[in-house]
Amino acid sequence: MKKKIALALVMVLLLGVFAGCGGDKAPAPADPEKPAETPAETPEETQNALGDSDAMVYRGLYSGEISSMNYLIEGATNEQTVGANVIDTLVEYNSYGELIPGLAESWEVSDDGLTWTFHLRQGVKWFDYTGEPVADVTAHDFVSGAKFVCDPENGSATDYMILDFIEGAAEYYDTASEYYASLAEGAEMNIEDAGVDFETVGVKAVDDYTLTYKTVDNYPFFPTCLTYVCYMPAYGPLLDELGLDFGTSADRMYYNGAYIVTQYEPQVTRVYEKNYLNWDADNVHITKLEYTYNPESSTIAPTMVLRDEIDYSDIPNSIVDEWLANYSEYVSKGRAVPDYSYFYTFNFRPGSANPERVQIWEDNGWEPENWQKAVSNNNFRHAVMSAFDRDYSMYTLEPNAEIRKTVTQHSVTPMTFTGVDGTDYAQLPEFDNVHQYFFDVEKAAEYKEKAIEELTAMGVSLPVKMVLSYRSDMSDWEEECVLLKQQIEGVLGTDFIECVLYGGPADSFLSQVRRNGMFGFMRCNWGADFEDPSTWAQPFAIDANVRESDNVVNANSYNDMDYVISEGIDNDTTEVLKAYYAKVDEAKTISDTLPRYKAFAEAEAMLIENAMVVPYFIYPASYIATRINIFEGQYAPCGVSNLRYKGQKLYDEFINMDQYNERFDEWLDKMGVN
Repeated sequence: MKKKIALALVMVLLLGVFAGCGGDKAPAPADPEKPAETPAETPEETQNALGDSDAMVYRGLYSGEISSMNYLIEGATNEQTVGANVIDTLVEYNSYGELIPGLAESWEVSDDGLTWTFHLRQGVKWFDYTGEPVADVTAHDFVSGAKFVCDPENGSATDYMILDFIEGAAEYYDTASEYYASLAEGAEMNIEDAGVDFETVGVKAVDDYTLTYKTVDNYPFFPTCLTYVCYMPAYGPLLDELGLDFGTSADRMYYNGAYIVTQYEPQVTRVYEKNYLNWDADNVHITKLEYTYNPESSTIAPTMVLRDEIDYSDIPNSIVDEWLANYSEYVSKGRAVPDYSYFYTFNFRPGSANPERVQIWEDNGWEPENWQKAVSNNNFRHAVMSAFDRDYSMYTLEPNAEIRKTVTQHSVTPMTFTGVDGTDYAQLPEFDNVHQYFFDVEKAAEYKEKAIEELTAMGVSLPVKMVLSYRSDMSDWEEECVLLKQQIEGVLGTDFIECVLYGGPADSFLSQVRRNGMFGFMRCNWGADFEDPSTWAQPFAIDANVRESDNVVNANSYNDMDYVISEGIDNDTTEVLKAYYAKVDEAKTISDTLPRYKAFAEAEAMLIENAMVVPYFIYPASYIATRINIFEGQYAPCGVSNLRYKGQKLYDEFINMDQYNERFDEWLDKMGVN
């Protein structure tokens, strides 16, 4: 594990070297003599779970509202941040990327590698939103959570993490799905009437404090899956009572983690308070997290930092030089972690066949039928991919060219994420050919010429309108799309392609835009769920359930490319996709590391070589203003550990670059890298 993390640190180290200049001088801090290294005092422990939270209060803004706090069904990072901070998991990561005990004090695996047994801590409690203890946390709560996730009626966005790995889970899910499909419209759905028994699924409470998972195959990485939201526990009686109302308000869920949500007013505020009776409360230092909704947060946050009204802000590239020159006492950096990969992908099903969304395409003049024909053409996609200068588009996110080089990726699986026999996965020979398909003006012209002939024969009207979508409250993303439009139209010509900019809503962006197929070509991202290359195939997985109804839009397949197969469309793209999915299925059956990795690399290379997806970057370590030492937090290449505030302290003054570099060096020393 340390070896893999060490590789990641090389990239992180490169990102801390560069700086800019320019701008006016900011006023000095209110008390410049006060040491920046002194954390605020922690209040005395109180009799209940909540305490006097005045001492170490973290204040932040947010612009994108969460859909719910139901960690068992939500798949987006914004929503999962809640579960990460209020629900503890069986295992977790420390600040050096090592897997350590959480709610499980110990665990072991059977000789055949199929049965994992976890021994839970005794005396851990569930608490309501007032901080009152209501029940013990037991092995049964993990079974209850898994059962909820595996019920197709609940529509969990992360169910695949259990269905793919746990024995009997997929069969349970499929049988229940068939039962629901057989019911008359409007009939009450009750999984207990489906003729399925969760006892057939390999999640068992042997007793109150012994939990077992039986996996489909030998998965040495399985414990790393358990840091993800779908493996979190939930108090069974409350879950049964509330159903899908679970997590819709602060009083409609129980908490066993570092924090308790005491206030949740959508588009107003969200407040977390320290759970002083948590089993690991000594490692929870920030006593209160106060988030205030502001749709203009990305613009107003830096100013509020200078007024000492909040404790964190991203520093947009448009003002970085000014801040480094004049407000340097406020500026430090985040971390570039290879747990998230960003890539551009084509959408193969405009509007995802949702009639209302398809109508929006029509009303906006985006010509959905024309686009659907064009995107099925290999040469058309390659023309766009070859015209896409990724370095040029990334300028708005990272102006420094040297930094851009360190984070640009040639594979969806990011470099330094994992490796085998001393070779980084992304450097396996299966990826040797992909480089020829990236930005090349001459090749773009060749692909365009071939595409025009083929598209004309298909009845496609030129120019093809390609919708470039972004989140409307993210100015950097909008500027990136402006640059993307300029370069693609500039290389291919507006007689061939017309790029249309579409700013999607900040709230529920994923459900309203990506999952609803409201894009033609868009930057997407995926976070690793566990330490294995198979996790990077998940955004493109076939989701059979989503094809049962044209109105179901919560697909696993980010770009609906599996729709091409399910609808029996007959073209070259269909054959490529059949080969891709067959190779992924083959790779999943291989347990020996090197052959397994090579099979996944071959499958991933198919997507790139056929311009289904264009690898982009891991997010650069951006400039930020923060009063938190990020190196005290949990560090992981997967799961939700990086979203936690546990272990972090709030300092009296903002962290500057000297302090950042000093702490970074200390961290590298402890990692054994320096």
